[in-house]
Amino acid sequence: MFLRQALALAATLLTLAFSGHAQQGPWQLVNPPQPQENNGKIEVIEFFWYGCPHCYAIESDVNAWLAKKPADVDFKRVPAPMGGWLEGAKIYYTLEAMGLLAQYHDKVFDAIHKDNVNLFNAKKREEWLAKNGIDPEKYAAAEKSFSVDSRLKRAMQLVQTYKVDGVPRFVVAGKWYTGAEWAGGEHKIMPAVDQLIDMARHEMPAAGKSAAAPAAVPAKK
Repeated sequence: MFLRQALALAATLLTLAFSGHAQQGPWQLVNPPQPQENNGKIEVIEFFWYGCPHCYAIESDVNAWLAKKPADVDFKRVPAPMGGWLEGAKIYYTLEAMGLLAQYHDKVFDAIHKDNVNLFNAKKREEWLAKNGIDPEKYAAAEKSFSVDSRLKRAMQLVQTYKVDGVPRFVVAGKWYTGAEWAGGEHKIMPAVDQLIDMARHEMPAAGKSAAAPAAVPAKK
């Protein structure tokens, strides 16, 4: 029960942090706006933490949105390595370095919030890894790699650049951000993201716009 109580406390603290933001609509302006790293596409960044119950609650919404993501949108997740959230960020980037992120991302969320496994504890994490077919020694080696360290540092830079003080937080085109407290609820976040994407399209040069911005269609073999 300790993990659930700790996560509940974290959620309460996030709510208190959110209460300090003015309610100006379903999104806020990034000040100053930031350049995108997306090769001409509209960049959408999700800042999250594996221990956040709100992030877990919207995961199915995010996955459903990704299944029909427009071809002109570049999506990236950033596990915020803030304070006590560092272990969660390490889990994300270590699994990514091992080529296992797609297979285990949702399982990490489920382990923490559904099965009450404290994956932020090294011993509990090793037990979970072994149980799920991941060699703890290989995981430990990957966790200490230059690749993981570099990605953690970059994630911290992004958190500082975008002044992220709570999650889930979505940044669109380096200009706007939204979350449950602005969109009007957890399950209104992705519709707000879609609105921001449309706004970004209208600001793009005419040559870079896509009339319908359809999802990518696999080439026929």
